[in-house]
Amino acid sequence: MSLSLPRPLLRLGAVAAAVLVALAASLAVAGSASAHVSVSSADAAPGGSGKITFRVPDESDTASTVSLRVQLPADTPLSFVSTLPVPGWTVTTTSSDLPAPVEVEGEQVTTYVSQIEWRADAGSGIAPGQFQEFSFSGGPLPDTDALVLPAVQTYDDGTESAWIEPTVEGQEEPERPAPVLTLTSPAGGAGTTTTAGDDEAGHAHGDVSDSGDASGLALFVAILALFTGGAGVVLGYRAGRRTVAS
Repeated sequence: MSLSLPRPLLRLGAVAAAVLVALAASLAVAGSASAHVSVSSADAAPGGSGKITFRVPDESDTASTVSLRVQLPADTPLSFVSTLPVPGWTVTTTSSDLPAPVEVEGEQVTTYVSQIEWRADAGSGIAPGQFQEFSFSGGPLPDTDALVLPAVQTYDDGTESAWIEPTVEGQEEPERPAPVLTLTSPAGGAGTTTTAGDDEAGHAHGDVSDSGDASGLALFVAILALFTGGAGVVLGYRAGRRTVAS
């Protein structure tokens, strides 16, 4: 003997399944949007120096982040760079020759720090669901509004996330945008920074509060849709019963 469910219950099940799929998709989008490597500074200004900090969340469900490599620009080289130690990590800098000497603060600069790498010591790393911050001080910063700082994140399973894609104004944000440091004048207050495409009012990718807000909104919408769908099914079921009774 086969068991047949009433149509209203089948409709309710379909509504619930659709809502759950939508909720999962919304949470996945919110999670991916919050997982970008971002860069920030409280004092970076054109022509000055500042402490520049990268926030690195671990995106993987199974692997830990063991390395971050940051590329510094050759067209606007920093004449000095100093790094902030991070417990459990070893930081190294790589110097390269400039194609041609550049004058920085009245001095001829022929070499520059082209790369900074933070590498986890044995037994260390950024585990899934965690993040770490890495900082350096450098200057003088270029006389521009923003500084692009491409970065490559390496996991202990050998995979890499290359945060190097440029963001073009008016176009959709790329999957892995290069971190962009927004420079502000000293009179304009502290410098904000973002991954490319972020809102400068403080909605930087990787911010836990932003992720929580997005997830909470998705959950509220899903519950509201489920309640509305369920109410509709119940009303339809009752109307059907009244029709049969009459």
